[in-house]
Amino acid sequence: MSTDQARRISATGATVDVGDATTRYLLYGLLPSWFVPGVADWVMHRRTRIEDTAGTKESLIHSLMMAEVGIPIALTLRYEVNPLLLSVQLGGAAVHEATALWDVRTAVDSEREVKPIEQHIHSFLESLPFGALAALMCLHADQVKSLLRGGRGDPDAWRLVPRRRPLSPGYLAGIAAAIGTCVLLPYGEELLRCVRAGREKDKRNRKGR
Repeated sequence: MSTDQARRISATGATVDVGDATTRYLLYGLLPSWFVPGVADWVMHRRTRIEDTAGTKESLIHSLMMAEVGIPIALTLRYEVNPLLLSVQLGGAAVHEATALWDVRTAVDSEREVKPIEQHIHSFLESLPFGALAALMCLHADQVKSLLRGGRGDPDAWRLVPRRRPLSPGYLAGIAAAIGTCVLLPYGEELLRCVRAGREKDKRNRKGR
Protein backbone atom coordinates (compact mmCIF):
# COMPACT_ATOMS: atom_id res chain seq x y z
CA MET A 1 0.00 0.00 0.00
CA SER A 2 1.39 3.39 -0.99
CA THR A 3 1.57 6.43 1.31
CA ASP A 4 -1.09 8.22 -0.76
CA GLN A 5 -3.45 5.25 -0.46
CA ALA A 6 -2.96 5.15 3.30
CA ARG A 7 -3.68 8.88 3.52
CA ARG A 8 -6.88 8.52 1.49
CA ILE A 9 -8.08 5.66 3.70
CA SER A 10 -7.34 7.56 6.90
CA ALA A 11 -9.10 10.62 5.54
CA THR A 12 -12.37 8.70 5.17
CA GLY A 13 -12.70 7.88 8.84
CA ALA A 14 -11.55 8.75 12.34
CA THR A 15 -7.82 8.78 12.96
CA VAL A 16 -6.71 5.89 15.14
CA ASP A 17 -3.42 5.60 16.99
CA VAL A 18 -2.62 2.00 16.09
CA GLY A 19 0.22 1.77 18.57
CA ASP A 20 -1.95 2.96 21.44
CA ALA A 21 -4.82 0.67 20.42
CA THR A 22 -2.51 -2.34 20.20
CA THR A 23 -0.97 -1.58 23.57
CA ARG A 24 -4.41 -1.34 25.16
CA TYR A 25 -5.42 -4.60 23.52
CA LEU A 26 -2.36 -6.36 24.97
CA LEU A 27 -2.81 -4.91 28.46
CA TYR A 28 -6.58 -5.02 28.83
CA GLY A 29 -7.61 -7.68 26.32
CA LEU A 30 -5.10 -10.40 25.61
CA LEU A 31 -3.32 -10.59 28.98
CA PRO A 32 -6.48 -10.77 31.16
CA SER A 33 -8.16 -13.22 28.77
CA TRP A 34 -5.10 -15.48 29.06
CA PHE A 35 -6.28 -16.54 32.50
CA VAL A 36 -9.48 -18.10 31.10
CA PRO A 37 -7.91 -21.06 29.24
CA GLY A 38 -5.47 -21.46 32.13
CA VAL A 39 -8.29 -22.03 34.61
CA ALA A 40 -10.15 -24.19 32.08
CA ASP A 41 -7.08 -26.39 31.68
CA TRP A 42 -6.86 -26.83 35.45
CA VAL A 43 -10.52 -27.90 35.48
CA MET A 44 -9.76 -30.53 32.84
CA HIS A 45 -6.81 -31.86 34.86
CA ARG A 46 -9.07 -32.15 37.89
CA ARG A 47 -11.84 -33.91 35.95
CA THR A 48 -9.40 -36.47 34.56
CA ARG A 49 -7.89 -37.01 38.04
CA ILE A 50 -4.33 -36.05 37.27
CA GLU A 51 -3.29 -37.10 40.78
CA ASP A 52 -4.10 -40.74 39.98
CA THR A 53 -2.34 -40.84 36.60
CA ALA A 54 0.56 -38.55 35.64
CA GLY A 55 0.61 -37.13 39.15
CA THR A 56 3.31 -34.84 40.48
CA LYS A 57 5.49 -35.04 37.38
CA GLU A 58 2.91 -33.51 35.07
CA SER A 59 1.86 -30.95 37.67
CA LEU A 60 5.48 -29.81 38.00
CA ILE A 61 5.67 -29.50 34.21
CA HIS A 62 2.64 -27.19 34.38
CA SER A 63 4.46 -25.07 36.96
CA LEU A 64 7.50 -24.95 34.69
CA MET A 65 5.43 -23.76 31.74
CA MET A 66 3.86 -21.01 33.83
CA ALA A 67 7.32 -19.81 34.84
CA GLU A 68 8.50 -19.87 31.21
CA VAL A 69 5.67 -17.53 30.26
CA GLY A 70 5.29 -15.64 33.54
CA ILE A 71 8.87 -14.39 33.85
CA PRO A 72 8.94 -12.67 30.42
CA ILE A 73 5.50 -11.15 31.10
CA ALA A 74 6.60 -9.81 34.50
CA LEU A 75 9.72 -8.28 32.96
CA THR A 76 7.73 -6.71 30.12
CA LEU A 77 5.35 -5.06 32.59
CA ARG A 78 8.25 -3.42 34.42
CA TYR A 79 10.94 -2.76 31.81
CA GLU A 80 11.38 -1.22 28.37
CA VAL A 81 11.33 -3.54 25.37
CA ASN A 82 14.88 -3.81 24.02
CA PRO A 83 17.08 -6.56 22.50
CA LEU A 84 17.67 -8.15 25.91
CA LEU A 85 13.97 -8.32 26.76
CA LEU A 86 13.08 -9.52 23.25
CA SER A 87 15.65 -12.30 23.61
CA VAL A 88 14.08 -13.35 26.91
CA GLN A 89 10.61 -13.28 25.35
CA LEU A 90 11.63 -15.27 22.26
CA GLY A 91 13.54 -17.79 24.36
CA GLY A 92 10.62 -18.18 26.77
CA ALA A 93 8.16 -18.75 23.91
CA ALA A 94 10.40 -21.37 22.29
CA VAL A 95 11.08 -23.24 25.54
CA HIS A 96 7.39 -23.07 26.46
CA GLU A 97 6.46 -24.74 23.17
CA ALA A 98 8.98 -27.54 23.74
CA THR A 99 7.74 -28.03 27.30
CA ALA A 100 4.13 -28.15 26.05
CA LEU A 101 5.04 -31.12 23.84
CA TRP A 102 6.69 -32.79 26.84
CA ASP A 103 3.56 -32.11 28.89
CA VAL A 104 1.23 -33.82 26.42
CA ARG A 105 3.60 -36.78 26.02
CA THR A 106 3.73 -37.18 29.80
CA ALA A 107 -0.07 -37.15 30.04
CA VAL A 108 -0.50 -39.66 27.21
CA ASP A 109 2.17 -42.01 28.58
CA SER A 110 0.46 -41.96 31.98
CA GLU A 111 -2.83 -42.99 30.38
CA ARG A 112 -4.51 -39.79 31.55
CA GLU A 113 -7.21 -39.09 29.00
CA VAL A 114 -6.53 -35.83 27.19
CA LYS A 115 -9.98 -35.10 25.79
CA PRO A 116 -10.57 -33.07 22.60
CA ILE A 117 -11.77 -30.08 24.59
CA GLU A 118 -8.54 -30.08 26.61
CA GLN A 119 -6.53 -30.26 23.40
CA HIS A 120 -8.50 -27.24 22.13
CA ILE A 121 -7.71 -25.38 25.36
CA HIS A 122 -4.04 -26.20 24.82
CA SER A 123 -4.22 -24.59 21.36
CA PHE A 124 -5.10 -21.27 23.02
CA LEU A 125 -2.39 -21.62 25.67
CA GLU A 126 0.22 -22.31 22.98
CA SER A 127 -0.87 -19.66 20.47
CA LEU A 128 -1.42 -16.74 22.86
CA PRO A 129 2.32 -16.28 23.67
CA PHE A 130 3.15 -16.10 19.96
CA GLY A 131 0.27 -13.71 19.28
CA ALA A 132 1.33 -11.42 22.11
CA LEU A 133 4.97 -11.53 21.05
CA ALA A 134 4.14 -10.79 17.40
CA ALA A 135 2.09 -7.73 18.41
CA LEU A 136 4.84 -6.54 20.73
CA MET A 137 7.48 -6.91 18.02
CA CYS A 138 5.32 -4.85 15.64
CA LEU A 139 5.05 -2.14 18.29
CA HIS A 140 8.82 -2.15 18.77
CA ALA A 141 10.12 -2.78 15.25
CA ASP A 142 13.13 -0.56 15.97
CA GLN A 143 14.18 -2.86 18.81
CA VAL A 144 13.72 -5.91 16.59
CA LYS A 145 16.11 -4.34 14.09
CA SER A 146 18.51 -3.57 16.93
CA LEU A 147 18.34 -7.20 18.04
CA LEU A 148 19.15 -8.38 14.52
CA ARG A 149 22.17 -6.08 14.55
CA GLY A 150 23.27 -7.49 17.90
CA GLY A 151 22.40 -4.25 19.68
CA ARG A 152 25.31 -2.40 18.09
CA GLY A 153 25.31 1.29 18.89
CA ASP A 154 22.77 1.02 21.70
CA PRO A 155 24.35 1.16 25.18
CA ASP A 156 21.08 0.00 26.77
CA ALA A 157 20.51 -2.94 24.41
CA TRP A 158 21.65 -5.63 26.84
CA ARG A 159 20.47 -4.35 30.18
CA LEU A 160 17.09 -4.01 31.84
CA VAL A 161 15.82 -0.46 31.56
CA PRO A 162 12.84 0.57 33.76
CA ARG A 163 9.78 1.74 31.82
CA ARG A 164 9.85 5.44 30.97
CA ARG A 165 6.07 5.47 31.49
CA PRO A 166 5.45 2.94 34.29
CA LEU A 167 2.14 1.12 34.36
CA SER A 168 -0.23 2.26 37.08
CA PRO A 169 0.04 0.58 40.50
CA GLY A 170 -3.66 -0.27 40.23
CA TYR A 171 -3.16 -2.17 36.98
CA LEU A 172 -0.14 -4.06 38.31
CA ALA A 173 -2.04 -4.91 41.50
CA GLY A 174 -4.97 -6.18 39.45
CA ILE A 175 -2.75 -8.42 37.33
CA ALA A 176 -0.99 -9.70 40.46
CA ALA A 177 -4.36 -10.51 42.04
CA ALA A 178 -5.47 -12.31 38.87
CA ILE A 179 -2.26 -14.35 38.81
CA GLY A 180 -2.76 -15.32 42.44
CA THR A 181 -6.43 -16.24 41.92
CA CYS A 182 -6.27 -17.88 38.49
CA VAL A 183 -2.76 -19.37 38.44
CA LEU A 184 -1.05 -19.77 41.80
CA LEU A 185 -4.11 -20.87 43.76
CA PRO A 186 -5.54 -23.52 41.38
CA TYR A 187 -2.21 -24.93 40.23
CA GLY A 188 -0.83 -24.87 43.76
CA GLU A 189 -3.88 -26.88 44.79
CA GLU A 190 -3.24 -29.29 41.91
CA LEU A 191 0.38 -29.83 42.91
CA LEU A 192 -0.56 -30.33 46.55
CA ARG A 193 -3.25 -32.83 45.54
CA CYS A 194 -0.77 -34.76 43.40
CA VAL A 195 1.86 -34.84 46.15
CA ARG A 196 -0.68 -36.13 48.68
CA ALA A 197 -1.93 -38.80 46.28
CA GLY A 198 1.65 -39.87 45.58
CA ARG A 199 2.37 -40.25 49.29
CA GLU A 200 -0.78 -42.30 49.79
CA LYS A 201 0.20 -44.53 46.89
CA ASP A 202 3.67 -45.05 48.37
CA LYS A 203 2.14 -45.99 51.72
CA ARG A 204 -0.15 -48.56 50.09
CA ASN A 205 2.77 -50.02 48.16
CA ARG A 206 4.85 -50.37 51.33
CA LYS A 207 2.00 -52.07 53.17
CA GLY A 208 1.46 -54.47 50.29
CA ARG A 209 5.01 -55.78 50.40
